[in-house]
Amino acid sequence: MKAFLVERYSKKEKLSLREIPEPDIQDDEVLVQVHAAAVNPLDSKVKAGEFKILLPYKTPFVLGHDVAGTVVRVGARVSGFKPGDAVYSRPDDFRTGTFAEYVAVKESSLAIKPDNITMEEAASLPLVGLTAWQALVEQAKLKKGQKVFIQAGSGGVGIFAIQLAKHLGATVATTTSAANVAMVKNLGADVVIDYKKDDFEKAIRDYDVVLNSQDAATLKKSMNVLKPQGRLVSISGPPDPAFADEIKAPWFVKQIMRALSFGTRKAAKQLNIQYSFLFMKASGNQLRQITALVESGAILPVIDKIFPFDKTNEALEYVESGRAKGKVVIKVR
Repeated sequence: MKAFLVERYSKKEKLSLREIPEPDIQDDEVLVQVHAAAVNPLDSKVKAGEFKILLPYKTPFVLGHDVAGTVVRVGARVSGFKPGDAVYSRPDDFRTGTFAEYVAVKESSLAIKPDNITMEEAASLPLVGLTAWQALVEQAKLKKGQKVFIQAGSGGVGIFAIQLAKHLGATVATTTSAANVAMVKNLGADVVIDYKKDDFEKAIRDYDVVLNSQDAATLKKSMNVLKPQGRLVSISGPPDPAFADEIKAPWFVKQIMRALSFGTRKAAKQLNIQYSFLFMKASGNQLRQITALVESGAILPVIDKIFPFDKTNEALEYVESGRAKGKVVIKVR
């Protein structure tokens, strides 16, 4: 099969297109013929080696964290899927590699694709959908009537999180540029702050939840918009000791995470707010709940551009440029 590989960790080096064997499947896995794969900032960060402590992939490896496609073959213990099923997934860490013609996915991380959207739209959803779900539903336990501040509303996670928060009955504030104000309002944002012109720290206060996806300076300012006992969930770091325990990190990695998050945890304690780091996990069960929201019309996919498979490097560069309004997808088949 054809696949795009990271030959060595590098920010600037392009992925290489190579002919490699189809992946073998374990007894609990499904072989999926890839129709479409989304491109995420995570792909760029993994390629550059920014997550080597958490995800020490051995080069060369196939990149890609989102897939929609068709089941080709199932493992001996798989009972929930059969050849021909249209499916989508964010494969498990160390079993990723969706910038390819085929990918092996654990049955527990797979779900039937929503029947009211295309393969390209389905591929745009798993990583951002699971991130938003695990941040707002699992960690923050967002409830009807609460107020949530979701940063970067026109980005992939922001677009999904705004719609999910509105479905849960929350009041939503977000940041974006002036060009994207109408889009995020149409998605359900109640308060929209032009980050180029206004300071969100002065515009909003007494919020119950913040979903942080930006830099350390934004994280620090975000603490000041929360009410006492409010919840700050960050998907951009710093990783905390609770996360280290969750992933059963080695002792030295735990110490690194403890040190990296010390200042953030101390500031949160002084302000009487709760801080947690989130690194999204694969989950077919949560994807099935997301499927129901998509099929009901509560969640709409938003795609900026679709690139052909042979333009995968260009798709990655476009995501790295930060210009995308919505998701960027590669059409593989």
